[in-house]
Amino acid sequence: MNVQLNHTIVWCRDKQTSATFLVDILGLPSPTPFGPMLIVQLDNGVSLDYYDNDEFSSQHYAFLIGEDDFDPIFARLQSRGLPYWADPCKLRPDEINRLDGGRRVYFDDPDGHLLEIFTRV
Repeated sequence: MNVQLNHTIVWCRDKQTSATFLVDILGLPSPTPFGPMLIVQLDNGVSLDYYDNDEFSSQHYAFLIGEDDFDPIFARLQSRGLPYWADPCKLRPDEINRLDGGRRVYFDDPDGHLLEIFTRV
């Protein structure tokens, strides 16, 4: 059997703002329109499909990145003055989590979704 995640919808207040935020931080190609959505394509074939909706719950999206990609992405977070944490409960502000031998940080997107970048599983 072969089961793969293809896409997921990211509910947001303003799809242009939210999708652009993600591609700018991660250094991805610009989002592309598809019907009422804006599609952010990830390198493993999965897409995040941004869709406007005023009512949604905050979600968590984690992005496995290469070790060489961490510094430029983290620099973009810092250049925007965005708060970041070493843990998903937001108890360790302004720290990088290094407990697993890699690096990981958590930060919020414009809609309060908790985003995570990490270099090792």
